[in-house]
Amino acid sequence: MHYLSILLIGIASNLDNLGISVSYGLRSTRIPFVSNLIIAIVSMFCAYLSINAGEFISKFISIGLANFAGGLIIIFIGVKCIVDSSSAHSSPMEVKVDSNFSNVITHPDSADINDDKVISIKESIFLGFALAINCLAMGLGAGITGVSPVLTTVSIGVFSFLSIWSGIKLGSKICDMNIGRYSNIVAGILLILIGVYEMIV
Repeated sequence: MHYLSILLIGIASNLDNLGISVSYGLRSTRIPFVSNLIIAIVSMFCAYLSINAGEFISKFISIGLANFAGGLIIIFIGVKCIVDSSSAHSSPMEVKVDSNFSNVITHPDSADINDDKVISIKESIFLGFALAINCLAMGLGAGITGVSPVLTTVSIGVFSFLSIWSGIKLGSKICDMNIGRYSNIVAGILLILIGVYEMIV
């Protein structure tokens, strides 16, 4: 069983959470325990579905091809994370949205809809899906490579909770830190390493 991949997937899929929660901490916005737990549960739900979908696909191809295809998908997502991070900071674009939900999906750092400095249960559901979207393709690739759906889902949920909790704490203690600028790059590098590892083991 690929325990290293399971651990690294849990970390890589939640680096965005860390960067966004630091930005909330900087603005003195709280994410209560229950809201944080809901975000983790939503991430686990989406991850579990996508990993099982990948596992289902893997039944129709050989183990070697499954590992190669799944690793390739994970590498592609890693490269996309790096490219998106670079383009987002070189040419920022204003995106117009039609609803609170679509606004949070495209801009997770705007989940505090009523601007009361607290992420409510309803807002945490929006935020959870916004952050979980990044895990869908990653989960699909991971499922194709044959990682355990349950253990990988638990890893993603645990690191989701820890990354948001620690990000809020960190953000509340510092005055200025652009962690979000580098979270996608670090996640991208981790995912590329995971993809290569899955292709050769």
